[in-house]
Amino acid sequence: MSSSVLYDLPGPRGKRRNLIIGVLATVGILALIAWVIYRFNETGQFEYRRWAQFEYQAVQTELLNGLLATLKAAGIAAVLALLFGAVFAAGRLSDHRILRAPSTGVVELFRAIPLLVLIFFGYYVPLQYGWSISNLWALVVGLTLYNGSVLAEIFRAGINAVPRGQSEAAYAIGLRKGQMLRMILLPQAIRSMLPAIVSQIVVLLKDTALGFIITYPELLTVGKTIGGRLAFGFPYVPAYLVVAAIYIGICGLLSIFAWWLQRRLTRVRTTAAKPLPVNDVDRQV
Repeated sequence: MSSSVLYDLPGPRGKRRNLIIGVLATVGILALIAWVIYRFNETGQFEYRRWAQFEYQAVQTELLNGLLATLKAAGIAAVLALLFGAVFAAGRLSDHRILRAPSTGVVELFRAIPLLVLIFFGYYVPLQYGWSISNLWALVVGLTLYNGSVLAEIFRAGINAVPRGQSEAAYAIGLRKGQMLRMILLPQAIRSMLPAIVSQIVVLLKDTALGFIITYPELLTVGKTIGGRLAFGFPYVPAYLVVAAIYIGICGLLSIFAWWLQRRLTRVRTTAAKPLPVNDVDRQV
């Protein structure tokens, strides 16, 4: 049992200490939230005037369009990032150096470059050569390169985490490496990789907010526009609170879906064979 955990299980004194720390941390967080709400109330952030515009259908349509633009960029980038990660993870796992070395270089390069720099490259570099590129695809290119490189490492680590005996058994029955990866390792690795994959997709979704730098009309850009209206007293805080609530809701739904999918994939069906009659057992023997 001790070899299957990273640290010793806490004893009675350790459990009491952890309980006290947990209670103090909870009280501290609640106190911080109460102080923030108090300050918002003192500065008039909950006044009706600042929230009135959210009752208008035009403003609700703006938020919906911003949400759809966010989901569009995130959906395209997620699909491309998964493909990018799968291709370069396969390259990194290759036995041929001519494939493994370039794949490693690409993954390490784009993991090391900040996402905002990649978005700037995707937007401004084509303009320098007179090429026309929409701000959507500039954002998608940056998200794909960065998150695809991270996903490539997740795929590679997940496959390498499968016990070595699985691949040795696959080779022993005559499977080639491609067949072994597809039929033996991937079905087992996907279960352990799923939480990390979904976490990275959630990160990708939140990173679409960087699209406001290149004027892509995503949710944060819409929130900034709504918050900058003088007629409602520059309601930046209410606008950003609404935008944050939308992001929290979407990410929460993704997390719930990942939890459900992981439980479904890890569910093991146990079936018991019907006992054979005594006569049939004797005949088989």
